[in-house]
Amino acid sequence: MGMEVQISGVNQVKTGMGAAMDQELLSVARLWIRQALTSVLQGDATCYNQLIQEISNIEPGDPVQEANLVMTVRALSQAVSSINEHHHGYLLSCVLGLSIWNYSLDVADALMEFIINLATSNGGFVDRCLDMLVRNFLPPSCGLPLHMDSLTKKLILGGLGVDQLFLKKEAHLARKNEILDHVHSAIKKIAELVPTAALRLQPIILRRMPHRIIQKDWNALYMENMLRVESSAVGEIIGSRILMAVVDRLIEIDVEIRWEHILNEDSSKVYIFDMDMEDDDENEEDPGKPGSEANVQLTKSSAGKQSLGEVADKMDMLMELTLDHLKLCAEEGRVPQVYDTLMHSFQSTIMNTHKSKFTQFLIFYLCSLSPATCGANFASMLCDIFTNKSRAANTRMTAAAYLASYLARAKYLPLFVVSASLKRLVEWCLQYSPQQNNEKKAINPALHGVFYSACQAVMYVLCFRLKSLMDDPKQKLLIEDLPLKKILEHKLSPLKVCLPSVVEEFLRQVKAVHLFDVSEFTSSNNMLKTEESKAFGGVERLDMFFPFDPYLLRQSDRFVRPIYTFWSMVSVPVEDDEFEDHMLEEDEDPERCTYSEDLVFENIRNHNSRGDSYHESSDNEDIEEFECAMNKMSITPKRTTFAMPPKLISSTGFRPDMPARVTDMPARLYPTAI
Repeated sequence: MGMEVQISGVNQVKTGMGAAMDQELLSVARLWIRQALTSVLQGDATCYNQLIQEISNIEPGDPVQEANLVMTVRALSQAVSSINEHHHGYLLSCVLGLSIWNYSLDVADALMEFIINLATSNGGFVDRCLDMLVRNFLPPSCGLPLHMDSLTKKLILGGLGVDQLFLKKEAHLARKNEILDHVHSAIKKIAELVPTAALRLQPIILRRMPHRIIQKDWNALYMENMLRVESSAVGEIIGSRILMAVVDRLIEIDVEIRWEHILNEDSSKVYIFDMDMEDDDENEEDPGKPGSEANVQLTKSSAGKQSLGEVADKMDMLMELTLDHLKLCAEEGRVPQVYDTLMHSFQSTIMNTHKSKFTQFLIFYLCSLSPATCGANFASMLCDIFTNKSRAANTRMTAAAYLASYLARAKYLPLFVVSASLKRLVEWCLQYSPQQNNEKKAINPALHGVFYSACQAVMYVLCFRLKSLMDDPKQKLLIEDLPLKKILEHKLSPLKVCLPSVVEEFLRQVKAVHLFDVSEFTSSNNMLKTEESKAFGGVERLDMFFPFDPYLLRQSDRFVRPIYTFWSMVSVPVEDDEFEDHMLEEDEDPERCTYSEDLVFENIRNHNSRGDSYHESSDNEDIEEFECAMNKMSITPKRTTFAMPPKLISSTGFRPDMPARVTDMPARLYPTAI
């Protein structure tokens, strides 16, 4: 009991006398703590238990108790050489189980000092110290067991309600910057003193990642910490893997947003849809796998569903965070390194995820920060993938889709990159000569998907770029030298198989600029609706989109919009109405005019920043001007109504009561039967 009186008395005297006696009091406390640590080895746990009791019973927010905790932890940090993991494991759990989010900055300073000293004194403690720091990436109010401190767990066992825990969220987030500064400063210091710390940190960060279904604020805060690690000195060692994990998380959320739900004619089924809360193998999930705590998360919802707006909102927030990080990387001169990492993610994850709608815009934006190098390299890489015979046909077709969409939409891309890429595609198409056992035998388009995807890519790009290329004297010569007509005359009849809307617009523009005579093609039998086209595309590919079609996330759109070419920006050359009249004669429903794909989404997104008056006045004018313009650059099924996500409806003023109109959705590079 004498030791108990002494340590308590020391701390109480300290609070009354101020900082003048700090060193002397600290020296006394250190001696007492060393004795407590030593005596337990000899079988006397009295002082040791007293020490644990004092640390465990601290009440956050009590100035006197927090001052006592500061003195105790500071003294303990000067006695780390006496700590033995086997004999003092419970003491370590008590100290490392504290959350700095709950205490004053003085306590945070003392805890960080202890963590650093402990990690550097004994390599066996490094993992536990790093784990404590990563746990503090999120406050205990997040409700995730893997990020709760020992005090919060004890309070929950004592009856603390989930709602009461969530009430602390605002107070915790108000301290975010100061708390995370402490955490990352400690990580940096440990990494400087322990060479292997960075490599040991990586699996800890990945293991403690919140599940994708966790609330957006916590996913965003954890990702913010990951990106902060990526841009730090530690990131020089593990930054690539951390950034790839960020991309993987974005992909996971991205694919949850499904256009088939958005396009459902029954608006009552649009707003709420089933989320795949469990992966096929999630029931046997490794406890060490990122996000494994999702099954035991404290949550107020048991419905197992999230609204489309909630998921889109989360995706928007995370994309904005990551795009902003890429901007910072450019300011730091790290674009080449980050580009290499994203290219690895692109080929291993993004490119193979055909339902991805937003994640690929990370690459789109990064390339804009270095158009002549990264921008050109990305186009070249896509061409390499497409022309590589050793790659799977689906992969090559996807590369063609990405290339077409990228060349068409990237406003920042130099024209020479566009023309060089087109040249490679055209040359490949010209050399494509499949062996036909019987030339009179009907062609099966499904066997030549790679060829058709290349032809369609060329036509799609020229729909967007032909005029600008022809307006440049040097590029005009290159385009005029391309054997485009020979490609169209190929025995596989690409004009009868490729997406009708692309073919129609391509021929219209070619005729207008007099690139070559298109009369023999425009007189073909109903190019726009053929069995070949149905066979190549078909309803099974209607969930596929042009990878860089208009970006529909509201907040993060500010990064994409300035570098993006909308169809409404394209100056389409038109010579006369003869070609238009011919196409209308073949169309069974000439009244099937729709909103311009980009006009609709552009108006929706701009509304929030320009106000109701802008939306109502310009919307009618734009609809009249563009409603019957070229708008068939999409293969998505035409619906009588288009139901926007509730997030967009509520925040943009897009009116559900507007007259039912047909709206084009973005689409990939696959033709359709519709």
